[in-house]
Amino acid sequence: MNRITKLLNIEYPLILGGMAWIGTARLAAAVSEAGGLGTIGSGGMTPDILTKELDKIKELTDKPFAVNLMLLNPYIDELVDVCLKKGVKIYIFGAGNPSKYLEGIKAHRGKVLAVVASETLALRLEREGIDAVIGEGMECGGHIGSLTTMTLVPKLAKTVGIPVVAAGGIALPEQVAASFVLGAEGVQIGTRFIASDECEAHEIYKEKVIKGRIRDTVITGGKLGHPARSIKTKFTRKLGMIENESPEEAERLLVGSLKKAFLYGSEEEGVFMAGQSIGLIDEIKSVREIVEELFPNGYNNIEKNKKEEVAG
Repeated sequence: MNRITKLLNIEYPLILGGMAWIGTARLAAAVSEAGGLGTIGSGGMTPDILTKELDKIKELTDKPFAVNLMLLNPYIDELVDVCLKKGVKIYIFGAGNPSKYLEGIKAHRGKVLAVVASETLALRLEREGIDAVIGEGMECGGHIGSLTTMTLVPKLAKTVGIPVVAAGGIALPEQVAASFVLGAEGVQIGTRFIASDECEAHEIYKEKVIKGRIRDTVITGGKLGHPARSIKTKFTRKLGMIENESPEEAERLLVGSLKKAFLYGSEEEGVFMAGQSIGLIDEIKSVREIVEELFPNGYNNIEKNKKEEVAG
């Protein structure tokens, strides 16, 4: 047991990345049942949809789970209120500073984590009383920062006193072990779980993940102020050209694009968000098989190896 497993009351120091559309109650529950922390990705949800997903996950598991809340979501205040009313105990914020919500969540005995892309924000959040930070490198899928996981994680571990979780590009047990050597006390993984039996994404989405190479992702949205990584398609090439010429048109095309990829596997109008780790994934497995693959000898063995590495 380390500070992350103790904080979150989980068996493995593993958090499911809070992927919009992908992070359904079914997938989150499967990760929780396998010993990690399942996360409902509320990024594309309205308050009503989140309410239904919370009701569903409570039917599927009695183990701890989290809700990922994107601060750019226009419904963010209402989504936080839904979580409080439904008794959610673990909150993971992304895309900004969640300080305004800390007091209310703490009053309900909730735990708060936040995705950070710099040590500056991590330090500020530590002073505000956040429980842990997730250092997410630019290898990740979805919205990205400018630093790599290997650079960001050790900097955070040396800068803050609260637990650090490593995220971005992690899909193999060797990378999990390396994250602990870098100073992390947990890992957050998203893309690997797209290629799982319990993930409800369209089969075309899953196929793109397992057939993709490490160079088969692209960053779009830089000109719009919110760069994001997704799998290369004709549509992403079109977006790349249009955002330079007409940002307004690019924004219009992006509306509903995640939904179209998730539900319909649309290669003409969908954005298949995924990290560079698609090049490390070649098979669809059950969530439990993936978790056991990531922690082949259990968490205690990883902690033992870390101590031996440092001592040696």
